[in-house]
Amino acid sequence: MSLTGGVLTAAPALPGAAGSAVRGLLGAAHTTLLAAGGSGDEPPVTIPRDPAREAARRELSKRMYHENDPSLLQRALNAFWDWLDKLFSTAAGATPGGTLGLLVVVLFVVAVLAALWWRLGTPRRQPVSTAALFDERPRSAAEHRAASEAHAAQGHWNQAVQERMRAIVRSLEERTLLDVRPGRTADEAAAEAGRTLPTHTDRLRSAAREFDDVTYGGRRASEQSYQRIAELDRDLERTRPVLANSATSTAHNTSQGAAG
Repeated sequence: MSLTGGVLTAAPALPGAAGSAVRGLLGAAHTTLLAAGGSGDEPPVTIPRDPAREAARRELSKRMYHENDPSLLQRALNAFWDWLDKLFSTAAGATPGGTLGLLVVVLFVVAVLAALWWRLGTPRRQPVSTAALFDERPRSAAEHRAASEAHAAQGHWNQAVQERMRAIVRSLEERTLLDVRPGRTADEAAAEAGRTLPTHTDRLRSAAREFDDVTYGGRRASEQSYQRIAELDRDLERTRPVLANSATSTAHNTSQGAAG
């Protein structure tokens, strides 16, 4: 293969500066070989295809030819957009109506999701008290109160609320208004205490919900929520229980008075 007929035709068509560099390199090689081999009337010196390709590769590997190449990020973005374009083209081809049909399907799905969101609202986790209220060694109501006040002084409202609720339940157990029962939950304690302290039933339930929200619902307590539970604790200490016998006697006396 001749230099002009072999090497030049073997080099790939390259744009811009790279193509000019290769053509210049091969032209210089051609001139050198002509000077070394004699006049132009003599047969040209032939060189193999592989050395010519290697010379072109070394020339094109120089940094000056790659200054305007896209960055790695740009190449990744281009590949992503090409993939996305092929994906939508494939989906449009498989959808009746082509691109317009695909757009209608997408709008329909978005409308359905929006309607469900508007109808059902933001999904919220409903905390359920399934674990025991006390999970450590038995402590007195005074110890739980001291722990809650220490947490409150440091602004740890979650722990302060938890300890204050435990202090309420432990205090009711110490006053024998609740039986000592391992594994009791905050909801169960509030429901049982509400039967002997009916004037505080709603506040007991609210305190139990606050405890559940903090302990199981992943919510953060506030200073106000702690103060409400602490005030409930103080009010319960001053409240006399309504015993079942007293309630029965009162109802009996009321019925006798009405009959007389």
